[in-house]
Amino acid sequence: MNTSQPSAPQGSGSAPTTPTFALEETLPRVPLPTLEASCEKFLEWCAPLLPPGELAATKEEVAAFLAADGPGRTLHAALEEYNSSEGVHSWLDTFWPYRYLGRRDRIALNANFFFLFRDSDEQQVERAAGLIAGALDFKRQIDEEAIPPVVQRGRPQSMQQLKYLFSSTRIPGTEQDTSRTPYSQERPGPSRARHILVFFRGNIFRMDVVGEDGAPHDLEDLQAGLRDVMKAGAEPAAPGTSVGHLTTMARADWARARASLLDVDPGNAEALRTVEDALFCVCLEDFAPSGVQEACDELLYGDRGNRWFDKSVSFVVFEDGRAGLNVEHCELDGTTILSFVDALLPVPASVHSEQSGARAQGPPSTEPVRFTLNDALRGQVRTAAEEFAEYGRSTATRTVTFDDFGSNNAKSLGVSPDAFVQAAYQLAHRRAKGHLGATYESIATRQYRHGRTEAMRVVTPEMFAFTDAMEDPEADAATRRAAFRAAAEGHVRRAKECQAVEAPEQHLWELELIQRRRGEELGVPEQPSLYRSAGWLTMRDDYLSTSSAPSTNIQFFGFGSTSSRCIGVAYVLLPERFNLYLSTPRAVAEQMHTFAEELKGAVAELRELLAD
Repeated sequence: MNTSQPSAPQGSGSAPTTPTFALEETLPRVPLPTLEASCEKFLEWCAPLLPPGELAATKEEVAAFLAADGPGRTLHAALEEYNSSEGVHSWLDTFWPYRYLGRRDRIALNANFFFLFRDSDEQQVERAAGLIAGALDFKRQIDEEAIPPVVQRGRPQSMQQLKYLFSSTRIPGTEQDTSRTPYSQERPGPSRARHILVFFRGNIFRMDVVGEDGAPHDLEDLQAGLRDVMKAGAEPAAPGTSVGHLTTMARADWARARASLLDVDPGNAEALRTVEDALFCVCLEDFAPSGVQEACDELLYGDRGNRWFDKSVSFVVFEDGRAGLNVEHCELDGTTILSFVDALLPVPASVHSEQSGARAQGPPSTEPVRFTLNDALRGQVRTAAEEFAEYGRSTATRTVTFDDFGSNNAKSLGVSPDAFVQAAYQLAHRRAKGHLGATYESIATRQYRHGRTEAMRVVTPEMFAFTDAMEDPEADAATRRAAFRAAAEGHVRRAKECQAVEAPEQHLWELELIQRRRGEELGVPEQPSLYRSAGWLTMRDDYLSTSSAPSTNIQFFGFGSTSSRCIGVAYVLLPERFNLYLSTPRAVAEQMHTFAEELKGAVAELRELLAD
C-alpha cells in the first residue's frame, strides 16, 4: 500500500464544502489496458527472472494467447463487455471479491494485517474508552459525510471504503465468502447498530456505546462499561467455548462450523447477528507484551479466543495500555485504515467525545454473547485453538528499526525514498539468499472510481544490473552509483505505470478468472496454457512481499508471508525513522534473519555510496 503522498486532513469540527462521497461517480474509471499492452508488459516484467529457455517458451505461450483465434481475444472481449455494462464501476468489480473472498485458507495471520499505534501514557481502560470515543466520532463524520474527500497531487481519491469500516463482517462460505456491510442493497445507508463487541479472557460481551436517541456515551460511561465487562469476564472462558477460535479456521471449514452453530440452537442465530452487526471489536488483553516484537506478534496472530478475525476492525488494547488494530482485508486497504488512524490518534479523546455529541447516560448496557455448543462444536473450537496456536508458532517474525534513517535522508541523496528502500531490499535479499526473486509491492490506485491497489513487480533489468554492480569487486564507486541511479529511476517509472493501471498482472489474472467462471459458455473450456507458463508462475511466486504504511501515529505495521519461502516486508518509512516488520515460515527463519542483518548493511552502504 504505497502511500508516499500525504493525505488531506481527516475530519474536523467544521462542515466541508464537499461531502465525503460526492465525487465518487465523477472519478475516472479504472483504465482497462489493451490485451497487447498487458501481454507486452508481462513479458517485460517476467523476463529478468527467467533463464533464456523458459523465456522463449513463455513468449510462445503469449503468442498463442494473443493469436487472432486465441483464447486471450475471447476472454478480453468478455471483459470489455462487462466493463461497459450498466451498474459496473470498474472492470475489477468481480476481481476484488474473488481475490479476497475467494481464498480458502485461513485469513487470520495469512490475510488480515495490523497496525501498532504509537505509545500512550493512558492505562488500559482509559485508552480503550478513548479509542471507542474516537471511532464513534469518525463514524459520525462518515454518516454525515463531513470528511472531505482526500486529494493527492490535485486528484480526488475514492472514499468508498469508508463505508465499510463499521458493522462490516466477512461471512464464511464453502465455495466463496460474502461480506456483510452497510451501504448495501440489503442494508442501505449507514449502520444503525448501537453496540460494539468487547472481548476479555475469551469471553464475548455486547456493549451498547450509543444511546437510544443516537448520542454516544461519554468517556466516563465507556470506562464504566469496560470495567463492568472485565468484572463479569474475570473468569477465563472454559476451554472449547470461545467461538472466536473458529474464525481462525480455513474458510470452508469455518463455514461448515457456522452452519452447525445455526443448526444446534436457534439462539445461536441471534448471537451471530449480535457479533456480525457490531460496529467494531475491542479486544482487552490481560497481559502486557514483553516488548515491541511481542506486541506486533500478538496484534497479527494473538488469539486465546479473544478475537473475531472476520470483523473489519478490531482494536486490541493490552494491560499496559499499548494498543493497535487488526484489520480484515476484503473491503479495506491500508490507505483507508491509515486515514482512520490519523484522524483518531492525534486528537484527544475528550475532543472526539465532545464532537460526537456524547453525553453522560450512566454505564452502558453490557451483556455476554452466549453460544450453545454441542460436544462436536466444542471439539472443533478446541482443535481450532490448538492448530492456530501451532500455526503462529510455525511463523517467524522480526522487527527492524533504523533510528538514523528516514525518507528525508533518501531525499537529501537525490533519490525517491521508496526506490531507495526497495533497492536496499533487493541487495539484502541477494546477499541473504544468493539471488533475486519475484518481489511484490502494493501501489494505491484510489484516484479511480472504486480504486484499490495495483500489483507492482519490483525486479527490473536495472535492479539486476544494480545488484550485479554492488557484488562485483571490480566495479568502482562511480559504476555502482550509476547502476543504482538507473535502478531507482526504473523503479519510479514502473510505480507510475502501476498508479496509471498500466500493469499486466491483475488484467491477465482477471482474464484467467473469466475462463474459470464462463469458459464453457465462451468457448474457452480449458485454462489457457499461458497460466501454466514459467513466466506467469515465476513472476507471481513471491520471495519478498512488500507494502508501506507511512504514518507518524503508528510504530509498526505487518502481515503474514504469502508462501513457504516468502518474507513479508511491511514498512513504516517516515522522515526521520524507518521501521520494518518481517514474517516468514519458521522453516526458513534463518534466511529472514540474514536478510534483516544484510538490510542494515545495505542501507548504510548505499547511504555512503550516494553521499560520495
